[in-house]
Amino acid sequence: MRTEPGLPTLRQLELLAALPGASSIAAAGARIGMSASATSHALRALESGLGCEVVDRMAAGVVLTHAGELALGHARDVFASLQQVKSVAAASAGVQTGLLRIGSIGPSTSLRLLPPLLEKFRRRYPGVEVHVTERADPDIEQDLVERKVEIGVVRLPQPSLDTVSLATDELMAILPEKHPLARGATVSVRELAEYPLILTQAGSQDMVMKMFDRAGVRPKVAHELLQVVSILEFVKHGNGVSVLASLTVPEPRPGLAFRPISPRVARRVAIACLDATRLSPAGRAFWELARREGPAKGTG
Repeated sequence: MRTEPGLPTLRQLELLAALPGASSIAAAGARIGMSASATSHALRALESGLGCEVVDRMAAGVVLTHAGELALGHARDVFASLQQVKSVAAASAGVQTGLLRIGSIGPSTSLRLLPPLLEKFRRRYPGVEVHVTERADPDIEQDLVERKVEIGVVRLPQPSLDTVSLATDELMAILPEKHPLARGATVSVRELAEYPLILTQAGSQDMVMKMFDRAGVRPKVAHELLQVVSILEFVKHGNGVSVLASLTVPEPRPGLAFRPISPRVARRVAIACLDATRLSPAGRAFWELARREGPAKGTG
């Protein structure tokens, strides 16, 4: 069946989807393997067929017009629907093959929550390829919207997403073993603010800073580190104290003390998707596994 004249081609829609975040139109085309001339031709053909511009040529960088933004949402829907079409054959034979993309918000989920679920999933569905990407919280939510991942780990509440609760995570003080604050059963936020802070740059950073804001104190940020293992080593050698989500804290380590923080600061963690009724067979299988056997039962 021929494509109706004026309708955009899949290649043109693929280019449209690659434009946001690109440094230039040519760079967007390069993302999807198009030459500069082919990119220019595809964009002109797309705009000619739609009867309007989708890129604002007067703006600095790559900025979509209002029409372009509207068309972008529908383009993403097209590729999501194509993925559904591709999944039909797999569904007819059960979950034998497929690709499942999962977004993780960092160590708190990558260390503790996802591994046991993925281990069970691999045993039951060995033919399904699973790809996990670690990103900051807002990036995971955006990746879900842009269909870059099918399922993502997020912090609740998320009223616009379908969710399944996994666990409740709380902030913990990380101290040198012989630190004065390690003598107590808990550590207050005000006490923590009196010492140099090694601030995490991972997913819980905003949660940590809001904790200090609510207590009306300003932390003495001495270092900002991304890796949990680096933070633990800095604390162990007396370079400051730190605050991490409890799910990122490993088994007890020599030279370190972990203490609950008062008042308690907690977050609920869940897996999420745009629409649980439209998941691929592999996505549906993982979703149901998490619902039945995840650390926490029920939906958020």
